[in-house]
Amino acid sequence: MAEVSARPQPGLVLLTMSLHSTAQSLVTLAESGHEGGGHASLSPYLTGGGALFVLLLLLWITTRFNRDR
Repeated sequence: MAEVSARPQPGLVLLTMSLHSTAQSLVTLAESGHEGGGHASLSPYLTGGGALFVLLLLLWITTRFNRDR
């Protein structure tokens, strides 16, 4: 059987502590946020529509360069 060390490896401890502190910071930030989020002039429909348009444009450009000859 393989021997199991009682001491955790240093890299694993640092990674776990880093993930824990990062998660704790994000939870604190999310709880302290103000209502609404974002600027009042930003419309989610306009932003989503703009993103969709840009992605469709990039898809169209990519397919123009990828034509079979």
